[in-house]
This record gives sequence, C-alpha cells and structure tokens, in this order.
Amino acid sequence: MNDELKVALVGNPNTGKSTLFNVLTGLHQKVGNFPGVTVDKKIGYCKLPDGRSAQIIDLPGTYSLYPKSKDETIVFEVLADKSNPAHPDIVVIVADASNLKRNLLLYTQVADLKIPVIIALNMMDVARKNGTDINIDDLAVKLGVRIVPISARQDENVKELKEAIAYSSVLALQEDTIEVEALAPGLIGKIKEELQIDLPYTALQLAHQHENLRFLTPQQSDRIEELEQEFSFHSSKAQAAETIARYNFINDVLFDTVKHKSQAYEETISNRIDKILTHKVWGFIIFFGVLFAIFQGIFAWSEYPMSLIEQLFVWLADTAHSILPAGVFTDLLVDGVLAGLSGVLVFIPQIAILFAFISVLEDTGYMARVTFMMDKIMRKVGLNGKSVVPMIGGLACAVPSIMSARNIENWKDRMITIMVTPLISCSARLPVYTILISLVVPEKRVWGFINMQGIALMSLYILSIVSAIVVAWVMKSLIKARDRGYFIMELPVYRLPRWGNVGLTVFQKVKAFLFEAGKIIIAISIILWVMASYGPPAKQAAAEQKYKSAEYQSYSPEKLKLIKDADKLENSYAGVLGKAIEPAIKPLGYDWKIGIALITSFAAREVFVGTMATIYSVNGDGSNNESVREKMQSARNPETGEPVFTVATSFSLMIFYLFAMQCMSTLAIVYRETKSIKWPLMQFAYMSVLAYLASLIVFQVLK
Repeated sequence: MNDELKVALVGNPNTGKSTLFNVLTGLHQKVGNFPGVTVDKKIGYCKLPDGRSAQIIDLPGTYSLYPKSKDETIVFEVLADKSNPAHPDIVVIVADASNLKRNLLLYTQVADLKIPVIIALNMMDVARKNGTDINIDDLAVKLGVRIVPISARQDENVKELKEAIAYSSVLALQEDTIEVEALAPGLIGKIKEELQIDLPYTALQLAHQHENLRFLTPQQSDRIEELEQEFSFHSSKAQAAETIARYNFINDVLFDTVKHKSQAYEETISNRIDKILTHKVWGFIIFFGVLFAIFQGIFAWSEYPMSLIEQLFVWLADTAHSILPAGVFTDLLVDGVLAGLSGVLVFIPQIAILFAFISVLEDTGYMARVTFMMDKIMRKVGLNGKSVVPMIGGLACAVPSIMSARNIENWKDRMITIMVTPLISCSARLPVYTILISLVVPEKRVWGFINMQGIALMSLYILSIVSAIVVAWVMKSLIKARDRGYFIMELPVYRLPRWGNVGLTVFQKVKAFLFEAGKIIIAISIILWVMASYGPPAKQAAAEQKYKSAEYQSYSPEKLKLIKDADKLENSYAGVLGKAIEPAIKPLGYDWKIGIALITSFAAREVFVGTMATIYSVNGDGSNNESVREKMQSARNPETGEPVFTVATSFSLMIFYLFAMQCMSTLAIVYRETKSIKWPLMQFAYMSVLAYLASLIVFQVLK
C-alpha cells in the first residue's frame, strides 16, 4: 500500500470546498500550476488517523464535467487520465447539504468514472437552519457511497471525514447511476474498442470533449471525430439526454431521503439583507462606505507597526556601522541589503490589513454581491459580470486575476478584461502610494475620524477602477467580435467570517509578498548599490581630481564628503543611466534619481521604494541613518534647493504608477494567456502613453 494517499476535492462553486481544504491542510499547502496550463493547482497535506499522510488536491470548482472554461476542463482531465500526476486514489465530493439536488449531478458523473468516492455533505448547519431534514443512512444506501455530514466552517465532523479517507480502501465502487451506453449506441463501444477505454462514461466524455483534452494525441482526436460523423453523434442532444436521465435518478434518490419544511412564505435572512446591499442606490453607497473604511484602516492601523519596523532598521543600520569595520562589505550590507530590505518589510502591516479586509468580504459572501451589482455597469462598457472577478482580484495582483479571466467564455469580453485589469491598483502599488502620500498629504483628521491620507489613497484606487471601466468602453469599439457574453452566478448565503481562514489567507499573501517581491527587491538593491557605488573609471577619476582644487579646501570635511558622494553618485553607472533618460522625464517633475527608480521598478512596482532607500543611502554620509521616508523628505534639488518630492512631483509619480505597466510578470502572463506578442505590446504601449500624459498634466497643473 502506498504510504501517501492522493485525495482530490471536487465540488460546485460556493460549496465550501476551499474552506474544507484549508481546514484539512492548515499551513501545509502550496500553490503551483497544473503541467502545461496556467491553471492554479492547490496542494496540501494532512495527517490521517492511521498515521499515513494524505496529499489533498483542490480541483477547480465546477457544476458538471462538461466544462465552460479551461479551469473546469482540468477536472475531467485529472479524473479520467490515470497517467496524470494529480490523478487521485479517492475523490471527496464536497456537496452543499442545503442544495443537494443540484450538487448530486456532479456526483453521479464522477461516480460513473469508477473512482472511489466519499461525499462530504457540507453546510449541515445551514441545512438544519433552513429546515432541511436529510436521512444520511438511507441516502448513503441508495447512492451506494459513504456520506460524512460535516460543517467545514464549524470544524464539525472533519475528524470523521479523515477516518473515512484513511479507510477508503474498503469502499466498494459505486454502481452505474444511469444507462450510459444508451446515450450513444455503437459510438461508445467503438471508442472503447479503438482507444482501449475501460469505462463507457469515459468514452462518452471523450466524444464530447476530445478537441480540448491534452492527454489525447491529435490522431486519437481525429479518429473520434470520424466516429462521431459515422454514428451521427450530436453532442448537445446527448448531453441534454444525459442530464435528464441523471436528474430522474437524483429525484428518485431524494424523494424518500430528503424532506423540506414549507418555507414558501418565509423570506430568508440573506434575501432581506440583499434588498439593501444590492439596492441600485443604497448598494453602491454602502460599497463606497466599505471602501472608505478599508482605506482609513490601512493608514490608521498600520502607522504604529510601520514606525516600529522603521525604527528597527535605523537601529540595525547604526549597529552595523558601529560593529563592522568600514569598507565595501559594510557599505553593501547596510546601504544595499538592509536599505532594500527595509523597503519590503515596512509595508507588511498595510499589506496584511488590505488582505484581511478582502478575505473578510469574500468569506461573508459580500464580494459576490459586489460582482452582481457591477454586472449592470460592466454591460454598458461591453463586458459582463464575470469580468468583475478578475478586476476585483486586481486589487491584490494582476497576474492571477488575468489568469482567472479564462472563466469568461466570450472572446471579446475576455480580451478586454485582460487588457484593462492591470489598470486596477494592485497591492504592489500600495508601498509607492503610501510613502508618497505620507510625504505630501498632512496626517490630519477631519471631523475627528476622517484621515486625509486615507482619503487620498481611496481616491487613487477609485481612479484606477474608473479608468479601467473607461478604457474598457473605448476598447469595446476597437475590438470586434460577434459573440455575446452571459453572466450566471449563484449568490452564496451570508455567513460570519471564519477567522482562522482569514488569518491563513493573510499569512499566505504576506508570505508571497515577502518571498516573491522580496527576492526581486533584494537582488535589485544589491545590483543597484554596485551601479551607484561604481562608475566609468574616467568619470570617477575626473570627479575625484576636481575636489583637490583650492576652492574646495575651505569646506569642512563633513560637507566636502557629502558633495563628493553626490558627485560620485551622479557619475556612477546608475547616474549615467538616470541622466540618459532625464530629458524625457523632466517635464513630469522627475530628476535622474527618480529615473533610476522608474527603470528598476519595471521588475516589480514596489521596487521603487527599495531603490529610493538604496540611492539615498549611497548618497548619505553614513553617520545619520534615517528611515526611507525621512531620507526622501530631506532630499533637495541641488539647483533650486527645493524639496525633490514636492506636492506636484509626488502626485505626478502616483499617477504615473497608477497607469504605467511597471511589471514584467504581468506582461509575461498576458503573453501566455493570449498566445500572441501583439496583446502585451499593445497593453504596454497604451498604458505607457496614458501614464506619461496623465502625470505630465498633473505636474504642470500642480507646480
């Protein structure tokens, strides 16, 4: 017996499958991609009562094995292809006990693939509250399957589910739920014979899906197509006949096993709440109120922990300078590594608060209502409600959000969504916004509780959403397609957030920020320190020689060192690069140092802060270590003596980062999703032009 059991979680959307995955695996999980496709593959591990370890695979949510998107295609591929690395030993069907009839359709399909199945009958607490009485034992006998009633949110009977998984080897395979061969007489037998398929239902699914299945060779797919024509097979008719047969079976099973108390005149709590939260006027007012609270909280609650982190790095820099001998290694450690690291860690409180809010909104079911409300607006700009999911996800990161656009069946809607999603301000822009806002927006309160910095931050996020909608409206006319998109979504019932789930989400997002963005920032900080510390030998020698003249002898040693350091930086490799692009960015209010940050932050937007920390550390005298904010606040224009980061320059920078495509990863994923270099190039071009013009206008107006 294999020591590690492979378990696949399968279920409809909104059945609590992801919650159960988190309960089973805790922190022992990782996210990757299924081989050959950009579909998220969530894998976790849990200990079973018999001492073995179980690998839990969270497959994408689907209503049936007939896919509507690339994500849903993966479910059948994993279950039907025994050579697939993710093919499970056992399938746990996560079913909503309060909506059992619809959920059992997927069960009957999976059961006919003859993989051992356990039904985790989730949300039993909701079913009981709704007056649904399920005779578990009779239902299990009629289906011929082990059923474990659970509530993943309440951690109810999860131990029993683990026991059922551990002893799944004694399970008998399910009986056929319908007469599959009657749906395509002759064709199923021929596919089984020629492709050496054991199961009639697998053969039927190959007839339906062969064009999109990666485990079939082109020759096998072509042969199935020939057989379909030979037997006059109509996929849609056969699918309809199968669905009717399955629901006839489900109705017979549920007739004596599930009883519902009459609720014809009883309005559910969720429906009463929805009358307010999805109202065409009050719904949007409440939504903007929620946004207001989030951005107020980001500034109000993060100030103290951010100050502590800043003070910690100032202390570390002072300590390093006092303990370590002066030299290249110490300068690299303090001005390169520590300065870059401070630009990452200082924003952990704000990142954590943002994701905590988003997780709570998703866990309560409110985010689904926002998607529903925005559908009407989306349709007016040529999109549908499904576009809202990637766009809201863009508040966290554009990369997985663009990947989630695969769920949009309509090609035009999908392309417009991919093209505008990077305009939504992601968490990588948050460090840039907050440090610039803290420099020029006073930390004062209006009416005692409205933080002006929070208002400024919220305005930037709203502007990003509005700009994405406007650009989508423009692209509606530019991108031509005849297909029309539809939006179908089931609204989950409202629930209290599961705080363990919220905490796990925050932990994972902060960890991803630290280890993914952090690695890039540290690497660039080290490269940047080298570029800022060294330069073309001729330029460096000339700068050094200049200060031996008599006019500089009257300067104090401290002042002379500051002037020499500034000149050396200007003549370094980084300075040469910054000076080269300075003429193009000067109309925006930027000097060559900011120009360096614009170049380095193309790897990741948040690198801007680390670059500023490194540049001003190299430019300092080393005797007074300050936080990044203090360094930027004290920076002066050598020609005018004015602060570098004025109101005009700072807001121009915020607008530039709001619109610019400052992320290589996003361009890479757009290329991967569209399979064409044309779309990422167009996206980079229009966003760069938009960023330049918008920041130019802002600077010229405010200066």
